Amino acid sequence: MSDTSEMTHVVLVTGPSGAGRTTAINALEDVGFEAIDNLPLTLAPRLLEGPALHRPLALGLDTRNRDFAVNQMMETIETLAVNSKIRLEVLYLDCSVDVLIRRFSETRRRHHLSPDGAALSGIELDLDLMQSVRARADVLIDTTTLSPHDLGAEVTQYFAPDQEKAMAISLQSFSYKRGTPRGVDMMFDCRFLRNPYWDKDLRSKNGLTSAVQAYVGEDKNFTPFRKKVLELADLVIPAHTAEGRSHLTIGFGCTGGKHRSVTMVEVVRKDLQLRGWHVTIRHRELVAQTMSKGTNKYKDLDV
Repeated sequence: MSDTSEMTHVVLVTGPSGAGRTTAINALEDVGFEAIDNLPLTLAPRLLEGPALHRPLALGLDTRNRDFAVNQMMETIETLAVNSKIRLEVLYLDCSVDVLIRRFSETRRRHHLSPDGAALSGIELDLDLMQSVRARADVLIDTTTLSPHDLGAEVTQYFAPDQEKAMAISLQSFSYKRGTPRGVDMMFDCRFLRNPYWDKDLRSKNGLTSAVQAYVGEDKNFTPFRKKVLELADLVIPAHTAEGRSHLTIGFGCTGGKHRSVTMVEVVRKDLQLRGWHVTIRHRELVAQTMSKGTNKYKDLDV
């Protein structure tokens, strides 16, 4: 008999379209699962033929898969179930017909099984095709009355009950001249701070150097600004964590994205790390500058 501690935990996430598969897979990914969605059914067993994986795996499979057939789906499940290298659990997300119709109506999506007709016919066919899979499920969650946040919390409770979801914070510096970065949750404008660009000895340097940081830090508004940013971070980061968020991106911008914004990212990173948060950084303009020069000196900053 195989040692379960050495087996790869595989959660097969399935159910009718619109029941919340994407939300469930995202929740599993947030607690450490590697997630693969819409993998062709015939490839699923082959994916696990090699050595044991180092991370648990979440596989999204349903009637939208390219080679879906009921028999093929059941054979795939049974093939995975008898694999001595894995511990398989089938998570089935159920939902009432009325709510599925409402969800498709609200998103204005066409049902893949009824692309040219009313959603109802596609939903009913989808539910009918999935009945044997539903009967085989190890965990069944009815999402009819659940919000995406509630569904994510239930999935986490089932598959990672002892794991606290740690907030990952990303700090980014950027130049307003090159536009604001996408995907930033909070943004601070640093252009009011003392600008090292106007000091000929500092113009060619950047906010990674102590000389530039000291110059910016001498601005009378620097310390109050830093304090206000941290006070806001102390308020919103725990609140976002309580809402189930797994990451937060904070941007700092200045004119060139080289001096003041970089300084703020470096200083705030240390402050947040002292508070126990996991922080990564990206200095967009420094990365772009060094890559254009054919060097990878700041490549690690993009991680």
